[in-house]
Amino acid sequence: MTTDVTQLWRLSAGQLSELLVAGELSPVALLDETLKRIARVNPAINAIIALDEAGASAAARESARRLQAGQQRSPLEGIPLTVKDHILVKDVLACWGSKLFVDYIPETDELPVARLREAGAVILGKTNVPEFTLAEYTDNPVHGVTRNPWNLELTPGGSSGGAVASVAAGLVPLAIGTDGGGSIRRPASHTGLVGFKPSIGSVARCNGFPKILLDMEVCGPFGRTVADARLVFDAMAGPSRMDRRSNLVSAPCNHKEKQKILYVERFGDAPLDPEVAASVKEAADTLSNLGHEVVAGILPFDLEEVTEAWPKVGAVGISYLFEMYPDAAELVSERFIELAAQGASTTSAQYLGVIETIDKFRGQVGTAFADIDIIMTPTAAALPWPANIPFPDVIDGQKVGRRGHAVYTGWVNVCGHPAINLPAAHSKSGLPIGFQLIGDFGADKMLFEVAAQFETVSPWFNQWGEFAENS
Repeated sequence: MTTDVTQLWRLSAGQLSELLVAGELSPVALLDETLKRIARVNPAINAIIALDEAGASAAARESARRLQAGQQRSPLEGIPLTVKDHILVKDVLACWGSKLFVDYIPETDELPVARLREAGAVILGKTNVPEFTLAEYTDNPVHGVTRNPWNLELTPGGSSGGAVASVAAGLVPLAIGTDGGGSIRRPASHTGLVGFKPSIGSVARCNGFPKILLDMEVCGPFGRTVADARLVFDAMAGPSRMDRRSNLVSAPCNHKEKQKILYVERFGDAPLDPEVAASVKEAADTLSNLGHEVVAGILPFDLEEVTEAWPKVGAVGISYLFEMYPDAAELVSERFIELAAQGASTTSAQYLGVIETIDKFRGQVGTAFADIDIIMTPTAAALPWPANIPFPDVIDGQKVGRRGHAVYTGWVNVCGHPAINLPAAHSKSGLPIGFQLIGDFGADKMLFEVAAQFETVSPWFNQWGEFAENS
């Protein structure tokens, strides 16, 4: 069989792995074609903002040697992968979208990256983020705006906008990002990808940037297929003595073939784009046809207290950065000066109240999952909006604020449960739409299994936008 290397970008990580193992493709040739496509396509979308060509080349040669010797470390051996510029990669610039860290080059890999290296993945470069990863679109004073490969006038979302754009444009088959309020799931929904947010502790973390969102921000994978995303998750997952939380995760007993799914179409009177609602309803019907017990209803717990408390965590986190770096006020965007002031004005008693609210909420959500296996909702309330605009201010004719499009995701970070975004039917204009499945704490692998079932009967996986197809 002859492999057309110019079309490698269309293949999934699983397909590329099969070619590599069979000897029909070498990691060096794969990297070479990947770099050629990046050089041709990336300038239009601004997804990848730092390349480690020397490190990637050395890794590709090592993978080639191992494959030739029959010593494949995992199915990721020789597969190129990008890392969100919020996760540290040894000897590669990590500015976190801010002038505050514009010259920062880490001396150590963050643990998920180290584990991916050990699995044989070729760590290729870093992807763009909004400043401090605290925005719902991707733009920053250092690297500028990232654009959606489905429509270059639109945003891929945030804060993992560069990560999803790198996969959706066919620059790489895989990427990793972080999710502190929906930053994996919503960008995946806007670009037609699988995006997985693990349970707190499922992917151990250490040696990274300060945890300004406490344990609510987790590291997870992106792929064009469920199997691809799971390959990355499996390589990163597992306990570490460096992260005590990772020793506390255990999977609930759930050996059922069919799951009880609570389908929540919308949250109260929060506006929802009608095309999103119709697409997610169609996906719910598909899951029902697969034999799962899908019941429509409302959330079995209240979000009011946690919605009010949660933003204080980010404000205090930014205030903490300002304490650590006295020159921050001179280097960061105006928005963060205001946010740091808000955080600094939060009293210790108020912050303890936030922690108590979070802890109580986790108990309420855990109790609710005694009677259900999965909660299903839209991932984002709106379709992608203009690339240089922070958020859509109107949804279905109603005015909304900064988080109006993001109401479905943040609470999942607070409770710490796993969630996955899956592609559903596109909008009339051809834009991707996603829905999320939220599982019980620790039920990460069960979500992958249900997602894989959906994928087998869905036409919305492995699709490309017009820009990617013609690039």
